[in-house]
Amino acid sequence: MGRKIAVVGAGYVGLTTGACLSHLGHDVTCIESNPDKVELLSQGRIPISEPGLAEIVEEGLSSNRLRFTLDREAGVKDREFIFLCVPTPQDEDGSADLSYLVQAASELKPYLQPGSIVINKSTVPVGSTHVVADALGRSDVHVVSNPEFLREGSAVADFLKPERVVIGADDSDVAARVAGLQLRRSAPLLVTDPESAELIKYASNAFLATKISYANSIAALAEAVGADMDDVVIGMGLDSRIGSSFLQPGPGWGGSCLPKDTSALMYTAQSVGYSFSMLDEVVKVNNAQFDRVVEKTEQVIGGSLEGMTIAVWGLTFKAGTDDLRESPSLEVISRLRAKGAKIRGYDPEVKGSSPILEGIEIAVDPYKCCTDADALVVLTEWPEFSTLDLDRVVQELSSPRVVDTRNVLDRVALRRRGFVYRGIGRV
Repeated sequence: MGRKIAVVGAGYVGLTTGACLSHLGHDVTCIESNPDKVELLSQGRIPISEPGLAEIVEEGLSSNRLRFTLDREAGVKDREFIFLCVPTPQDEDGSADLSYLVQAASELKPYLQPGSIVINKSTVPVGSTHVVADALGRSDVHVVSNPEFLREGSAVADFLKPERVVIGADDSDVAARVAGLQLRRSAPLLVTDPESAELIKYASNAFLATKISYANSIAALAEAVGADMDDVVIGMGLDSRIGSSFLQPGPGWGGSCLPKDTSALMYTAQSVGYSFSMLDEVVKVNNAQFDRVVEKTEQVIGGSLEGMTIAVWGLTFKAGTDDLRESPSLEVISRLRAKGAKIRGYDPEVKGSSPILEGIEIAVDPYKCCTDADALVVLTEWPEFSTLDLDRVVQELSSPRVVDTRNVLDRVALRRRGFVYRGIGRV
């Protein structure tokens, strides 16, 4: 039997959560403060690139199980479950800004029905469940933590077929009611206290960041000793205790989650007097990796980057998304520009300029991106890059020089065509 649910916030997490819950048979109202977005979504038009999301939004709208509204009062009326999916951006000191969360809870306070459950799905530091409860000030309303583990590019699949569901609640009956929303999802269920649930989310993302920084450090060592990181990753990944995911070297980690959540975890540790020195080194290794890519570009150029035109393939933080937030590509580009390079970029999901892309000439296709460029740098692992015509790339570049930070290109084929080549962890 479907339940009545409200989702506050129709951003990446909120939209996916609301649409997927409606797909599971629940009656869902998504509350969003941006009128333009409400109008867009009510027409079934999706403002983000996420495979499968448009289809289940359309399904929800057609079945009338999914609606979008600006009206908080109407949106939570008679709703048994209320998911909070609002932004928690990073403050200057590295902590998470909970102002949107507190504001949402305060605005909902007068309209919640007794016995309803407010479910915090925003990524928040330890103790935030109690922050929400205090902002609500309602002893007749329950607050639980239910962190999201959605990967951009596979969020719909991650929600409908998750690897685990975590619920943090002080009341086992309340936890069981929340778990009942997801009975169609066969996945390990962990019911714990709110503090542990909140820490699980941060600890998971920080560990993924640690694996990537470790892989990039091993890749640097592989280059120095003449080993091949591709084979090293295979050999390590065959150990079930390690696994191969997040061991691929690259230009560094980024995106909307890892940098923010890693900083927030470090801030949490500092606030309780623990020096998380290992995680501090993870961040330092990542920043150094951005600089290593610039150094590799200087190596293939054979000197200064001043006045050089660098073609860049890939601007989003990873393949399968249009998200540019905290993209490693943009970190590297910023450093290349600081060295005096001119940047022309191509990405299949970037169709025009925006403030975040200031100073980057956007090309309409990967070949025009290379026209008369002094070197090519591959920064995002889009599959199409491995299938492009290398002979045409040679013709477009002023000189055949490439830095492949994702190891997606055929280095043998490149060198056969006379390329000066640098990969990550490859010789």
